[in-house]
Amino acid sequence: MSSQTQQKSAPRSRFALRWYVWLLLVVAAAYGLAFAMHWDDRGVLWVLERFESKAERKESVWLPDYQVVIDAKPLPGMEKDEASDLAYNPQTKTLFAVMGKNPFLAELTLQGDVLRKMPLVGWSNPEGLTVMENGLLAIIDERQHTLSIVKVDAGTRELNIADFPKYDLGPSKDQNKAFEALTWDPRNQQLVLGEERPAALFTWKSDGSQTLTGDKQKLASDELDIRNLSALAVDPRTGHLLVLSADSHLLLELDEAGDQVSFMTLLGNFNGLKDTIPRAEGVTMDEDGTLYIVSEPNLFYRFEKHR
Repeated sequence: MSSQTQQKSAPRSRFALRWYVWLLLVVAAAYGLAFAMHWDDRGVLWVLERFESKAERKESVWLPDYQVVIDAKPLPGMEKDEASDLAYNPQTKTLFAVMGKNPFLAELTLQGDVLRKMPLVGWSNPEGLTVMENGLLAIIDERQHTLSIVKVDAGTRELNIADFPKYDLGPSKDQNKAFEALTWDPRNQQLVLGEERPAALFTWKSDGSQTLTGDKQKLASDELDIRNLSALAVDPRTGHLLVLSADSHLLLELDEAGDQVSFMTLLGNFNGLKDTIPRAEGVTMDEDGTLYIVSEPNLFYRFEKHR
């Protein structure tokens, strides 16, 4: 081979090498993103969903069938308050939302209109909220690592943490990403609690009163393939658990055995959403199966099943 031929082939070889390296970098980056977002797991679940029968879908929440009907409605005057969780009250047919940055409890209509605001005196960073029974609500303070059970009625204007029973949630693996999620499971008469990161589930028995029995118990689960755990809700019709992840932009449905059943992505252009839900922090469901989500800082969403 002549020296001139060698000189001509060298640039092409270097270009080919650079192209190959860039391709490998793109593939590695795509794989890393897919792994971080658990798209591989979602892909497997998506395929499995295709094989579910109509009867099996009817017996579950079946999140793929939900479409947004109220999309990113602002909660007025709460732009700087950071909506942290949401809970449905079957007695009043209203919603309660807890605000974490400036602690207060808000009561909302099912359309996301604000009925009243109640300051939470003594709370530092309320993150988890659920409605129990007989007008009782449980609130988790992530910063204080405590759970309080409060009484709210039509005349409540303010809540002071010193007036109610308080339970120590104990240490977490990451105290800055500790207990954040909470829901009441009436079928099993227990609270279900969730640690934010690494995602983990716990239960704590109660008879629906302000008294908790024993200590919290960790649930063994290998189905929480999410980047963080933001909120929990129990479907009152099936008993299935809804698990919300803000970082993964995902809502998971787990059955009573803890197995994944269905999921809904919270990205724009899916399930009717115009834009991605910025940071979904609270979820709840009513007895008709209507789904409600709140996102930081003050956005309200309502989803209904359309099939």
